[in-house]
Amino acid sequence: MFDTNYNINSLTVGAILGLIEAGTIAIPEIQRPFVWKRSKVRDLIDSMYNGYPTGYIIRWQSPNVKIKNGGESAGKFLLIDGQQRITALMTSILGIKIIDEDDIALAISKVIQEAEIETDLKIHSAYVTIPGKYITIVQNSIVKEAKDKFAGITIKDVSSAIIQVREIEIPEDKVLIDIVPDKFILDDGKAIDDPVGKFSSSFTLTAQIILAEKEYVKQLKNVFKNAGIEIDGVVPISLAERNLVLDTNELQDNVMILDIGAGNTEIGVFNGSSFIYTNTIPLGGDNITSDIAYVLNISREEADKLKRQYGLALRSFIDNDNNIVLNTYKDVDTKNVTIKSSELIEIIEARIEEIFTLINKDILAKGLKNNINNVILTGEGIVNINKSDMAGKIILNIPVKVSTGRLVTSVKSTYRVGYSLVRYIAARPYARTVSNNIDIKTERNVLKTILEKIKDFFYT
Repeated sequence: MFDTNYNINSLTVGAILGLIEAGTIAIPEIQRPFVWKRSKVRDLIDSMYNGYPTGYIIRWQSPNVKIKNGGESAGKFLLIDGQQRITALMTSILGIKIIDEDDIALAISKVIQEAEIETDLKIHSAYVTIPGKYITIVQNSIVKEAKDKFAGITIKDVSSAIIQVREIEIPEDKVLIDIVPDKFILDDGKAIDDPVGKFSSSFTLTAQIILAEKEYVKQLKNVFKNAGIEIDGVVPISLAERNLVLDTNELQDNVMILDIGAGNTEIGVFNGSSFIYTNTIPLGGDNITSDIAYVLNISREEADKLKRQYGLALRSFIDNDNNIVLNTYKDVDTKNVTIKSSELIEIIEARIEEIFTLINKDILAKGLKNNINNVILTGEGIVNINKSDMAGKIILNIPVKVSTGRLVTSVKSTYRVGYSLVRYIAARPYARTVSNNIDIKTERNVLKTILEKIKDFFYT
């Protein structure tokens, strides 16, 4: 009689989906990418619905096998057979997007080539933004003695303090990506932005230590490396956007920035200048478009057009309940389908309510809500929908307004995050220079060239 080195188990679809959501299943590096067409995914779902057998799934647990994102399996179950079926369930039922690193690297290469032609620069490296869901913020402070209190605090004193404040215990699954100096407090108790040249025997530095998930950063670096680009630094989206979307008074207030984009909503909470919290809600404007297309049985193109034309977050603010003719209704036997604008707005309202409800639950769970005085809305996913700020105020019970930051209307919405990142890096007094990673193809002044190109590119 032979000993078996395997076990046979029956798993429900719910159990499999639970393993996916828990992150306990990984794909080994040797596996091919996801190649199924939509028809294959549809056939799998149809077979399961009708109770037909869908074959075995073979999984193997090993601690030291390389997986698709470049990391180690770390005890996760590796899919030896069944990757296409599991991935099909993941994307069709859970709605998790399939990410192909090679496709992303190719897209980045194309964008870089276009930027090089447009700006007459040769680009070797870049700063990139990172979603809040991969970020952990650690508050820390240290007291630093000035090397010579009679000569004043020097840049070397400040640099030494920044190096010292980063000395925290970092979990194995995290990596340090940034140190954000927040306040410098002199020995007389006065808080200042820049202590260099001030006469003080010592100063206190409070700072935010920004950590990110190690595997995500590693995957990010791999993608950019495949595109021929080195990463100079990684910056949380909300942190980069703060100085762009907030006005002068809001910069000193306790605020929450909500950037509702196409696919995600970025949350950023600030107590004055202190970066307190960030997270990502996986919903945005594209979900509203998808809802309209699905419920009304029309094309996404028409759904997006209707969202922009009749965008309203609350039915109670409808002035005229007009008729809307659906031009791409998919039932070929039915023509000239007409709905009321209230039916469309009901669909929009439901999704916006869900987005704000999830945000409310998140800040309540983190104990942050009572300290937030104002909420600032930005992002293409929602700012064109009238009364979205009112909808947010009703659900969050906090004052909500659409961003009126001085530069928000001056920059093309498509490039807003990119421009925010440029401003953030350029404004940091102790950020390292990246000029050595840019080659000038012409003889013109470096700074003049870069500033001219940025201005031409970003501004309307």
